[in-house]
Amino acid sequence: MKIYKISIALVLALGMLTSCEDKLELTNPNQQTAATFGYSADDLEENVIAAYNHIRMEGTYARVGYTIDVCRGDEVWNSSQVWYMPFDDLNVPFTDEIGQWSWRDWYYTINVTNFTLSRCGEDNSALNEQMKHIKGQMLFLRGLAYYNLVGYYQNPILITDYATYSTLDGLYGTNSSYDEVWDQVEKDFAEAMILLPTRDAGGEWAKGRATCGAAAGYYARALMMRHKYSEALAVLKAIIGGQYGTYKLMANYGDNFREGPSYENNDESLFEVQYLDYGSQGTDDEWTPVNTSANATQGHAIESNFGPGDCGGWADLSASPWLYNLFKAERTTNGSLDPRLYWTIGTYEPEWEGFEYGNVCYTLPITDDAPFVTNNNNGGLPIAKFTNLRTGIYDKVVTGLHCGINLRMMRFSDVLLRAAECENEVNGPTQQAIDWINQVRNRAGLASLKLADFTSADKLFEQIANVERPKEFGCEFGRGFDLIRWGFFYDSGRLQQLKEHGTFRRTNDRSRVKEAVSYSEVGVDTELKSSYDNWIQGHEFLPIYQGTLNDNPNLEGNSANNSVSNADKLYGPVHPVVNL
Repeated sequence: MKIYKISIALVLALGMLTSCEDKLELTNPNQQTAATFGYSADDLEENVIAAYNHIRMEGTYARVGYTIDVCRGDEVWNSSQVWYMPFDDLNVPFTDEIGQWSWRDWYYTINVTNFTLSRCGEDNSALNEQMKHIKGQMLFLRGLAYYNLVGYYQNPILITDYATYSTLDGLYGTNSSYDEVWDQVEKDFAEAMILLPTRDAGGEWAKGRATCGAAAGYYARALMMRHKYSEALAVLKAIIGGQYGTYKLMANYGDNFREGPSYENNDESLFEVQYLDYGSQGTDDEWTPVNTSANATQGHAIESNFGPGDCGGWADLSASPWLYNLFKAERTTNGSLDPRLYWTIGTYEPEWEGFEYGNVCYTLPITDDAPFVTNNNNGGLPIAKFTNLRTGIYDKVVTGLHCGINLRMMRFSDVLLRAAECENEVNGPTQQAIDWINQVRNRAGLASLKLADFTSADKLFEQIANVERPKEFGCEFGRGFDLIRWGFFYDSGRLQQLKEHGTFRRTNDRSRVKEAVSYSEVGVDTELKSSYDNWIQGHEFLPIYQGTLNDNPNLEGNSANNSVSNADKLYGPVHPVVNL
């Protein structure tokens, strides 16, 4: 018995020694790593949500990522004459950190998409429907990220394999060429077109998500950036024909710029960025690249940049006098103003009495002798789009990341006008091109164009580029991309035209903000200035931030860093200016 007891004691002692050597390993489900997360569809669905959230950040579309391109175009000028000044003048220094915010935030998006795609595998035939939809959305969002990066920075770093991050060499990547990045953008959108459902088949799931229609629309846009007009035309025709879902123009143009489920994700929208409606958001403005507050706001601040100072806005950006007078130059078939003016620019017009919400600015009455201006010191025509200036919801700007109006990034009207442009490039002026344009014009109540009035492709291009597109998409994201793909910066006639379009008056005399202005008077009239006077060759793109170059010894600057011309990088002749 004594020997037996001693044996038991030894066994217990050895067991205790063994347990001291072994570690109890526990996995905290709230602290998962890249090694443990993402092996189920449910995990990856969380990544999908995270990726969509990243396109709503300040550098993507919540503020500067959207508005930098808006003021790069000729439809908008910087009325604060402080904030956005170098972006409006197209002479951003490479030490300006704001110019790096889009770079920073789109690479956050890319990181999430690359991780998710690494879990999806290469063989699409092996994926079930849920996984196909996950992969398709990630490809679309990565394509969207690089679409913006190459459109802003020209030669960013192309990273498509999550394993790249496993070494320092991978993290310190080198520039990819403009063409290499666009090749990848096309590839991502083209594959997403195959994997994603149509909005019809997607039903409720598709509301707010990328569908094959969104991927097809952006694929066509990407093709057009390098003048691949024949290929783009085929895709655009397929969208119009319903191959990628059913789309149509909304009867009321204003329904594309209102808040709420009755208007957002409507029949005209191919893709839009989702924001929570006013009053249903959190309270914490988060201007940082990571949304960590459980009570973070879920809106955008574009309204704050556009909003008039008298209504609490930051009074930064205004519509150009050229755009306003372009609207005023043509009446509808019943003699009234183009209704798109109402939703684009917040001016007083006698015709607006009894139209929609009438002559209002955030429910405050506008009169002829008491108009609203964007900036109290420098004047400016207030921008109404993607703000509540004309919606009647509230009486002042709730500044910060609070605006709940979804940003419609691609509408069916864009498909129609792009199809007309591609048709004109491939076949010259045709009745088909005219018919597509007339669908958009007729929605606004304008008379139909006649083919006989357009005797050359140059003349029809002029109509599309400098009449139809500005009136349909005035003050929206994308005009800067158009000016680059059209080569307007590198043709003397077109550059002069940009200077004319970009001329504005800085004045505190509210009665003068709607006046037509002429570039010929710049330098004579001290109140006049043009956004393009200070453009430096190569600065149609943003420079890569010097701090980023310092951190990555393998990275080089682009044409804006070096102030070099891109005239030899155009993809075809520039259409000459034609008087309409």
